[in-house]
Amino acid sequence: MTSLSTFPSPGKLLRHVVRLIPAVAGLSTFVHLSRGGFRGLHTLEWTEAGLVLFLLVGIAVAAWRRAMRGSVGAVIDLRDDLELGGGLIAAAFIVVAIGGGELFPIVYLLMAFLVAFLPRNAGLTLLGVALVFDGLVTLGGPWPNPASFATHSAFLVLFAGLYHLVLASRIAVARRAESDAVQKRIREVEERARTFRLVSSGTQDSFSGMSSDEKWLVASVKEIEGAVHAALEIAETGLRTHTCAAFLLTSDDRSLKLYDCRSGSDRVQRDRFGAGEGIIGGVLKRRAPVRMNSPQGLKGVSYYDGGGPGVQALLAVPIIEGSGLVRGVLVADRLGNEPFSDQDEKLLCTIAGEVLRSIEVERVMSYIRKTRDEKDRFFRAIEELNRAGSPEQVFVAVLESTRQLAGLDFCAVTLVSEVEGKRMHRVARMTGVTAQGKALEGRSFQDNNGLVANVVRYGAPLPGRDLKAMDRQVIFDDETQIRGLGALKIFPLVAGDRILGTLVAGSRKKANFEQDVLRMIEVIAIQAAQAVLRAQLYEQMERMATTDGLTGLFNHRTFQTKADEILAQARRYQRKCSVILTDVDHFKSVNDTYGHPTGDQVLKGVARIIKSMARDTDIVARYGGEEFVIVMPETDAKGAYTISERIREAVKAEVFQTEMGPLRITMSLGIATFPDNGMEKQQLIDLADQCLYHSKRNGRNQSVTVAIMQGGRKLQAVEA
Repeated sequence: MTSLSTFPSPGKLLRHVVRLIPAVAGLSTFVHLSRGGFRGLHTLEWTEAGLVLFLLVGIAVAAWRRAMRGSVGAVIDLRDDLELGGGLIAAAFIVVAIGGGELFPIVYLLMAFLVAFLPRNAGLTLLGVALVFDGLVTLGGPWPNPASFATHSAFLVLFAGLYHLVLASRIAVARRAESDAVQKRIREVEERARTFRLVSSGTQDSFSGMSSDEKWLVASVKEIEGAVHAALEIAETGLRTHTCAAFLLTSDDRSLKLYDCRSGSDRVQRDRFGAGEGIIGGVLKRRAPVRMNSPQGLKGVSYYDGGGPGVQALLAVPIIEGSGLVRGVLVADRLGNEPFSDQDEKLLCTIAGEVLRSIEVERVMSYIRKTRDEKDRFFRAIEELNRAGSPEQVFVAVLESTRQLAGLDFCAVTLVSEVEGKRMHRVARMTGVTAQGKALEGRSFQDNNGLVANVVRYGAPLPGRDLKAMDRQVIFDDETQIRGLGALKIFPLVAGDRILGTLVAGSRKKANFEQDVLRMIEVIAIQAAQAVLRAQLYEQMERMATTDGLTGLFNHRTFQTKADEILAQARRYQRKCSVILTDVDHFKSVNDTYGHPTGDQVLKGVARIIKSMARDTDIVARYGGEEFVIVMPETDAKGAYTISERIREAVKAEVFQTEMGPLRITMSLGIATFPDNGMEKQQLIDLADQCLYHSKRNGRNQSVTVAIMQGGRKLQAVEA
């Protein structure tokens, strides 16, 4: 097959050439200045004029490229900034070189401009370029002027630094002012939401950003504001009032605050005033409408500032919820002595009902939305638990879902097990604690009288009521204290008739857990128990499928799979890998003399020794019968022989206690190494097996590598 060389198209080649124009123009100017060029207008030659034109073209190309990238939303990189800024600096220094040092402030202004509008790294780089240009102009000519260079350099750095600091401070002040304005508006919305009881008066919700919840809250407040404003317009028109205003009780029910009004006076009280003052205070206490009129003017009109108009007729109607709670008052007044009629009172009562209805509708929508969100989080939590495959995944899912569902500050999952007939608890996972508290994960403690142990013992959530002196309560054990909690609830993880552990839920707030939330957490605890049980059974089945039931090592099938993986990595990265095949010497006589239970005891002991002597990266498996195999990645024959000898010596030193007295055994081991002795897995196993039998034929209780085995064969051939 013939390969054809590819050349760029003419259009692509032209784009590359145009792309180089700014850099070449700036570099050419740099070189010409270093050679003493541009020393006066009277000495300007055609070549220098052409270089100036070339530089202007380069600046135009850089500016055009930057504008085009900005118009399509592409990222403007450092090269674009340096090409444009470098060209402008070169042009400024040409002007200074031709016109004289009196024009050097142009460079100062240009530097301040570049620092202000370019990123910091580009501005600092261009500052260095300007200093280099200045050095060429002031130090490169026949009359160097170090003092002038030092002065220029100092002022360049000063201009750039000060302008950057001033600009950064102005930006910071502007951002802070904008943030303060946003926060002020959000706080106003929050206060009005609390006034409408859209959120609890005791909540500490943060409105630091416009999340979906905050957007909904703002929309709710706007909806109520529109309804109240429309109602007041109707009241003003229908009742022919001077002032028609809605005053609502603040969240603490101690003060009244103007919410909205239609008035011909600018004296309506804008600040809070006491809910028990004047005529309005009487309306709130009596919870009934009040109509008053007097030709001499009414006293006790507290909703005007000092010097307010003389009110001669007044109608005030309380805004009362269906539960009997007073939420505010609607006030209508007239300056003339024109009393309000029964029809006027009926109209204003109807309008008050509409104002209350608009607030109630939004409050109901708030409850519906909150309930919907809680249910969504609940179902997502159940879904995550059902998807979890391992105990660790279950722990993460249950802790995160419980924290989000109930807004908890502390969560933990504990597991319980039987160890030598005694109940032991283990802290499986924690969240909402410090790094020091995180260290408690994995810690086990014995059964005691703590809350966790009692929940497991009785199978019921604890405590049944709020606890006093929470910091002194024993949650896990006497040595572990969780400080800073105001409320606590511990749920058992129940799966059928088994209690697998507990779910610990804590909050810094002293308020009780809501009943609906407690019920959802209880259901999550039940689902978590089922998920933990499934994960444990899965791990148990996987362990049974991959491990040998007697020794606890990998079984033969798992060894074959993992050996393939290790050899594949050794081939890919060209690393060595060794295989050690072992066999217990005279194991048949052990079974015949001491019995098969003792033989099993010996196999377990040998497996334990091999596992303890092997490295974490090694694969240890029962190959079959009394044979064991070790796959050692990144290990040559020498390293494998060293570990093999350690295993052999340890097995030799082990004493097995039997009914017939102490028993000692020995082992024979064969070693083969990839790629020195073979490239395929079966080839290495066969060679290790041959080395093993070479050891047995030559006295047993020894480690034999392929090199030793082959050396022995050569010696036997010489003797023959």
